[in-house]
Amino acid sequence: MVALTDLGLSPDVTRAAVVHVDDLGMCHDANEGGFEAIVNGPATCGSIMVPCPWFADAAARARDLPDVDLGVHLTLTAEYDRFRWGPVLGATAVPSLVDDEGYLPRTVEEIVAAADLDEVDSELRAQIDRALAAGVDVTHLDSHMGTMFHRGFFDIYLQLARDYRLPLFIFRYGPSAQVDQLEADGWPIFDSFDSESLDFAPGEGAAHNAARLAGLPAGLSYLICHASRGGEELRAITDSAHAREFERTYYGGAAGAEAIAAESIAAVGMRPLRDLLRSA
Repeated sequence: MVALTDLGLSPDVTRAAVVHVDDLGMCHDANEGGFEAIVNGPATCGSIMVPCPWFADAAARARDLPDVDLGVHLTLTAEYDRFRWGPVLGATAVPSLVDDEGYLPRTVEEIVAAADLDEVDSELRAQIDRALAAGVDVTHLDSHMGTMFHRGFFDIYLQLARDYRLPLFIFRYGPSAQVDQLEADGWPIFDSFDSESLDFAPGEGAAHNAARLAGLPAGLSYLICHASRGGEELRAITDSAHAREFERTYYGGAAGAEAIAAESIAAVGMRPLRDLLRSA
């Protein structure tokens, strides 16, 4: 368990949350809205999808904004119908990670069933290495669509954290000797998380997200959002464009900041967790 005072917070603070923007690098609208939310707050950090078409733009923005707190959104799926991407290493190098069209599979079930774990490890290291080589000051690791929490993928996830000395999105979801050992070795473990991003109809964003914040328990939580600009590009990709646009204005504007303050939640980033880990 992370002591909130170890993150520089007052002893009076009982709830803290990493307010995390997923899916940077996916498309131009994701970069426009996601970086806007992180720079303006209350979003505190985000992570980049290295295999995606707009990775280079995300990396350039990261170089221009070195204080922005960014991780690698480890990506083994390409879930959209007509907007796809393949592995960083290429289909020939990691054939078990691609579908018949040469792209990463659309579903977690497909990649879990088909993937060779050595190829998974190689691809994910290539994603992290590409981000670092592009000048991204990588602060953490997390998992697109939760893929890393399945079968042998989880072992790879933990080993990547150890090898790169990076905190990761990880929570205590049941007895786990692996998680216990990781915590004993200095890695921060989240007390809870909320992944209910995007799950609301037009007009319901304020109530939905206020309920998310109200439901966060004591300790350190990980709250996921997908702040994006809801432009024509995003609307062509996904039917969740309205929710991503709302999350841009909420987690990148006064409404979200006021809601978080009203709940007496301290918004923190992942860089302090990396600093804490590496100082141990």
